[in-house]
Amino acid sequence: MFRILSNTILGFSLIGLVILGYPAIAQAQPEPAQLAKAVQEIENLDAMRSGLAAYLEDATEPPTAETMKQVCKPVGMKAMQLSQENGWQVKQIAKRYRNPAHKPDNLAATTALSTFEQSPELMGFWEKETLNDQTGTRYYRRINVEASCLVCHGFKDNRPQFVKDNYPQDLAYDFKVGDLRGMYAVFIPDSVQQSVQAALSE
Repeated sequence: MFRILSNTILGFSLIGLVILGYPAIAQAQPEPAQLAKAVQEIENLDAMRSGLAAYLEDATEPPTAETMKQVCKPVGMKAMQLSQENGWQVKQIAKRYRNPAHKPDNLAATTALSTFEQSPELMGFWEKETLNDQTGTRYYRRINVEASCLVCHGFKDNRPQFVKDNYPQDLAYDFKVGDLRGMYAVFIPDSVQQSVQAALSE
């Protein structure tokens, strides 16, 4: 309960910080309820990721492909669910990616990662963007490396064998606790915002 309350407070705090710290960007914000929902859902998603990854710290056996299905796959499935239920596009993006599907999908995403690298205290921000010929707003939220992440993302030579076998182009190793692992990116098309506003005005 405390974790949920903390995440709620953090979510609304992030909105306030973005408005204060990035006034020009804040003017381009989506319908406030949509933004608040996106921020909160991503906080919940990150809490899920962190909680599942903690399992690896206590494991007595090296992680396997089956372990990853239990630890990593649910996060991806939840991101897909959020996309389908809300009309958003929810992704995990990183410069040093393991899954090629997670590489930056446009220049704005690359720039967002650089922004997080240059500002370690920055947790999230949003910008107006055009993605796949759709105009909208994209919310970015950093992902930091935790101790549990190092089981699979620590020293290159210590990676689990299934990672070495299945990801020959892997770039996601040699991290340290506190490093920027990547970010969540939530794209909210203008068409979705307009539909929500129309529904509320009926």
